[in-house]
Amino acid sequence: MKKIFVHGSGHRAASWNETVKNMKCGEDILCPDLEAVLNGREAVYANLYASFTEYCNRVDGQIDLCGISLGGILALNYAIDFPKKVSSLVLIGTPHKVPKAMFAIQNIIFKFLPESVFENMAMNKRDTFLLGNSMKNLDFSNSVQNVKCPALIICGEKDRANMKSAHYLAEHIMGAKEEIIEHAGHVVNEENPQRLARILDEFFDCNFGG
Repeated sequence: MKKIFVHGSGHRAASWNETVKNMKCGEDILCPDLEAVLNGREAVYANLYASFTEYCNRVDGQIDLCGISLGGILALNYAIDFPKKVSSLVLIGTPHKVPKAMFAIQNIIFKFLPESVFENMAMNKRDTFLLGNSMKNLDFSNSVQNVKCPALIICGEKDRANMKSAHYLAEHIMGAKEEIIEHAGHVVNEENPQRLARILDEFFDCNFGG
């Protein structure tokens, strides 16, 4: 069974490299680049989600989804909309409701950053702004209970911005497990890829085909 790992807005697909390298079932993992998935469409959430949906639907059979931050939002949205397609769901540092105040502050900071800062991010400066503004009303509070597959909620111990959401998701997705990774912040796939790999291996249970 294919596993799809989705990166966040501040990184690219390569952010998964170390995690995947340390996993037992790395050969079954797809790590799409969201900019490539968007395929030239305007960088607003509706387009990105539509493109992501098309990407996932092209994969034969069920899939295991794992997303961090923006990638987690996309994975959660897809799992809600296509419950029969998703075999399991992992959400890392994922907000169930986009925090408007935090996004507003982030946009102010981004405004004064040079274009070069965005070279290693999912999208360029203009598209990052577009995407952020199109996401400010996203709220899955009343639909997360529709996730029926096995779910794992992960949050870095230092990721205070998403800790409350991690607890919410773990409480409102039936049977979801919660894992807090010590001494890690938001980007756990880069900060502690070995620990994350072990947690994911255990969850997917590679010996039984995921």
